[in-house]
Amino acid sequence: MKLTAHVFVSLDGVMQGPGGPDEDPGGGFDRGGWLVPYVDGDFGRIVDGWFDRADGILLGRSTYDMMRAYWSRVTDPGDKVAAALNGLPKHLVSTTVTEPGWQNTAGVISSGVPEAVAALKERPGRELQVHGSRRLLHTLHDAGLVDEYRLLVCPVVLGFGKRLFAEGAAVSAYTLVHSEATGAGMVYQVLRPAPFGTGDIEVEDGREAVRLPE
Repeated sequence: MKLTAHVFVSLDGVMQGPGGPDEDPGGGFDRGGWLVPYVDGDFGRIVDGWFDRADGILLGRSTYDMMRAYWSRVTDPGDKVAAALNGLPKHLVSTTVTEPGWQNTAGVISSGVPEAVAALKERPGRELQVHGSRRLLHTLHDAGLVDEYRLLVCPVVLGFGKRLFAEGAAVSAYTLVHSEATGAGMVYQVLRPAPFGTGDIEVEDGREAVRLPE
């Protein structure tokens, strides 16, 4: 299965508490709910499209607990997000939870996360999807296990909060394979890993010249 990461993120890289003031107030974060003013039909179409591709869900404990509390109460059979989250096999990464309590949770990964996730990726299927789960994403990123990032970038600057990429994250580069703007002003980006490179911009014969390594 392809491992895909799905994140709502601000212009300054914060992914904390997009859905409401009480979603994640950790660290004194008092700006939760910043995504909500930008939710529109385009947003719904994009997110529904994510879950249409999923054959499994991989979550960190905090995101798992938050999603279980909300989505387990949504019983509308026409809700694609609820149908996927409640019905698909879920894998929880946690060192503290032994009895998850959400239907169709296939197992708990308590150690050796990169190795366990790599083994899950070897199973047949389309996508193993990570939603939110910041600390888990840091581990997967540094291990080179994320095959595609799908980011909905919100036009806000939050100033502080938990960020998608941690200080000291593995150096990476990406190819933009799709982008679009929503009617409400978010930018959707789909990114796949690419070789990281550097170059230089010089002045040659009175003109700027871009120099890339051969």
